[in-house]
Amino acid sequence: MTEVATARRSRLTPEREAELYGAVLDLLREVGYDALTMDAVATRTRSSKATLYRQWGGKAELVAKAIRCLKPGSLADFDTGSLRGDFIALVTREDDGQIEQNAALMRGLAMAMHGNPDLLRAFREFLIEPELEEFHRVLARAVDRGEVRPDNPAIGYVVHMMLGAFVTRTLIDELPPTQDFLISYVDAVILPALGVPTT
Repeated sequence: MTEVATARRSRLTPEREAELYGAVLDLLREVGYDALTMDAVATRTRSSKATLYRQWGGKAELVAKAIRCLKPGSLADFDTGSLRGDFIALVTREDDGQIEQNAALMRGLAMAMHGNPDLLRAFREFLIEPELEEFHRVLARAVDRGEVRPDNPAIGYVVHMMLGAFVTRTLIDELPPTQDFLISYVDAVILPALGVPTT
């Protein structure tokens, strides 16, 4: 039974899956999470609702995986040989327009998560926990290279600091995060907290 379900879930080609995720993201930007329906996704993508539910189980998982697909590459793949290089690769993997668009999308989803435990659970499983694991691998490489002391207390707060850069830029400065802002934040806040020289 499990093998049959797995076979059914793996029928989509990577191209078709990317097309579906793109349509989901477009709909999210147009109507927001609460108004997004599987009917609308099925219509937009010329799919059956049965296919969508068989492949993703429900709206929360579909949206979380679409957001995950939005991220170009894994942070752990950016092995530049230095922690600063890895962080710069992270904050420059999208241009300023993409950063602004995606930050706005994530703000809307963050609000939706407060009242939707299914969405929060899907985000934790498919986005938050994988990203935490990637950050841990990047920081472990820096420790292995001798860039960061293993007992540095800031290690446990790097993700919080990075997320804070995205969230507070809009709230405090009423400006979108940009590559220049994020690079300066890495150099002025994150690296000094980790004891890594920036020059």
